[in-house]
Amino acid sequence: MTGLPPRASFDRETVAKAESGTREAVSSGPSSPDPWARLRNATRARIGLGRTGDTQITRDVLAFQGCHAGARDAVHAALDPARLAAAIRNASPLCPEPLVVSSQASDRATYLRRPDLGRRLCRSARAVLPRERWDLVLVLADGLSPRAVETQGPALFSAVCEALPGWRIAPPVIALQGRVAIGDEIAETMGAAFVAVLIGERPGLSVHDSMGVYLTYRPVSGTPDSRRNCLSNIHAHGLAIPEACAKLVWLLNEARRLQTTGVALKDRAPSLAPSSVSSAASSFPTSSSPSPSPETPHDD
Repeated sequence: MTGLPPRASFDRETVAKAESGTREAVSSGPSSPDPWARLRNATRARIGLGRTGDTQITRDVLAFQGCHAGARDAVHAALDPARLAAAIRNASPLCPEPLVVSSQASDRATYLRRPDLGRRLCRSARAVLPRERWDLVLVLADGLSPRAVETQGPALFSAVCEALPGWRIAPPVIALQGRVAIGDEIAETMGAAFVAVLIGERPGLSVHDSMGVYLTYRPVSGTPDSRRNCLSNIHAHGLAIPEACAKLVWLLNEARRLQTTGVALKDRAPSLAPSSVSSAASSFPTSSSPSPSPETPHDD
């Protein structure tokens, strides 16, 4: 994996100490360093957890509980459409005013219990969506992590618009209590050839602000998932904004050539060099995360 330290090599004695799980074997100090330290530096996963007797040490238990609470908060948090719209305008000063619509899920609790309502656009929303011959509409939906779309969405939206100067891109649409398929109705109403839904993914214990992108050609209500292409794991420690943009733009151009998306469109986009990703990432601002509130995950 790019950017990780060299693969660690351990002798049998070191591995035996690590596998024993005792802090006596991996106690801190210059004479007995923690043999799991280098592996922990290479992953955000929980590995090499210590124990006291037959229970985990308090530090690790509290860390797990804190991350679990953070994931729950991310799911139940409310998206602030005004804040997101301001972040989009800041990232793309020349873009049209973002439009705000809602699904048929009236609140967060309904959204979590009734995924079907999150896929449907509320009737009143259609009146605010201008119908023209758009090439692409980008929908920013809260999904299962509103924090993700607030943090990653504006930067990716700006990058994609800059990378597609010849495309007629519709005003950005912010969808509240939305799931992936809500983008189909939005694009169908607006007359867009493509829809890209930028949506918060299911939070995990390590990452609470991961965003996914779902691309569909000629979307209509009832479009099956087999006709979509997905980019996932877009966050600071996953797929960087510049590489996500490059992949999405490649998929859009290839889909336009083939006149299709989904299983017939394979992602063969060239990967950016690590140095290109890190240097380009610094040029894409991200909006600050909102304070935690309530939520849940990938979205459909």
